[in-house]
Amino acid sequence: MNRRRFLSLTGAGVVGGLAGCSDSETTGESISDHPAAAGLDAQPRRGELGGHVVLAFEDPSCPTCRRFHENTVPDIEANIVETGKGAYVVRTYPVIYPWGEPATQALESTFARDEAAFWSLFEHYFTEQSSFTTENVLERTATFLDRETAVDGEAVRTDAENGAHDDAVQADVQAAENAGLGETTPIILLFEAGEFVTKVNGSVSYELIAEALGESEG
Repeated sequence: MNRRRFLSLTGAGVVGGLAGCSDSETTGESISDHPAAAGLDAQPRRGELGGHVVLAFEDPSCPTCRRFHENTVPDIEANIVETGKGAYVVRTYPVIYPWGEPATQALESTFARDEAAFWSLFEHYFTEQSSFTTENVLERTATFLDRETAVDGEAVRTDAENGAHDDAVQADVQAAENAGLGETTPIILLFEAGEFVTKVNGSVSYELIAEALGESEG
């Protein structure tokens, strides 16, 4: 990270939410070598890889992830994705409440069938987060998919119950573990022009993300 940008971020009082910002740490590591980005091309994403990359490890059961989606993701999509400057990429990481685990199985099963349905289900989990439990999440998932998408909800439910796409679930978990990310979701890794910039945790603002990626430089 550019030292001027690092000093600006620390001056804003957010250094406690940053990791890897020091010039002597892993800043500048290639995205192709970063363990958190292993298999990045296979992950759900909006936008194209190559410029800015906002890689988010998220748990559908996590209230902080919900706030990140409500308050920050719309600005990422408007200012980075829709302008063609980069991509927002999701890796599911079920570490908060137990219902996040079957939900993540269902998300991977849905993604294997239809990416648009994945995004619809992902948003649905956050919108209706308080209504889900370990006991009802797959039934409610099947109902939503049948009602709102072209995906067969019962087929997804069966896949999730049987762990049919557990390899994809475990690949995301392993990527987080290999990168030493911990379990405070959301965990957002920022890359610029193919190089790692920094890691932030929590429902951080778009302004912080923009600053780290150089979007605020005038």
